[in-house]
Amino acid sequence: MTSEPDAYVHGHHASVLRSHKSRTVENSAMHLVPHFRPGMRVLDVGCGPGNLTADIASRIEGADVDAIDASESIIAEAAAEYGSIATFAVGDVYALDFGDDEFDLVHAHQVLQHLDDPVAALAEMRRVTKSGGLVAVRDADYGAMSWAPANPGMERWMELYQAMTAHLHHDANAGRHLLGWAQSAGFTDITVSSSTWEFADPDSRGWWAGVWADRVLQSGYGDLADELGWATRTELDEIAAAWRRWAQEPAGFFLCPHVEVIAVA
Repeated sequence: MTSEPDAYVHGHHASVLRSHKSRTVENSAMHLVPHFRPGMRVLDVGCGPGNLTADIASRIEGADVDAIDASESIIAEAAAEYGSIATFAVGDVYALDFGDDEFDLVHAHQVLQHLDDPVAALAEMRRVTKSGGLVAVRDADYGAMSWAPANPGMERWMELYQAMTAHLHHDANAGRHLLGWAQSAGFTDITVSSSTWEFADPDSRGWWAGVWADRVLQSGYGDLADELGWATRTELDEIAAAWRRWAQEPAGFFLCPHVEVIAVA
């Protein structure tokens, strides 16, 4: 039996998927590469549009890859695009439809920050991992993000995001908690690393600012802020405009830090 999926503040608007579809092993999963072995059985949890799943699968000779997501529409899209590389199915991270000790590697990228109970999710991922296999998770830490020059509109963007995720009982600062969550889920052999996305040149600034300006106005971010009465549509327009102004700053810089945990089952 599956539970109701946790609320996902971003949703799957095209503005969100534009960011998700940019993820590759190079920019989002290099911590996994030393652990790839031929013939591995892999589970990708919260796979979204499936491009990162497919990139992982393509790098492991003879890989047997399953991938799940709570969204039926996004699984249909992933299966249509990458169904020849991996098996995609709707799934519940709290009640994975697999037996004990099935996978060599269970992976989740930017998933735990969107869950009501990340420790329970990690424990369930551990259940389906073979003894000696790996559970690998990576999450951003919004509270550790930084940018220059100072920008009141972007500060308001962060304030709203932190408030909305807390309202949903999620933790936007998940990165800093991954080690503790893994320990609470029963792991003892844990390796922690970190990596960053940087946006400092005109092209990358424009892309990042465009993604977030559109998400503020068109994704679940703006819808929830409006629904809760925490920001008017006028204010959301101002926040989006602030992002675009930042992208035009010659000294504009944005740092997005991530933490990675690889835990032995």
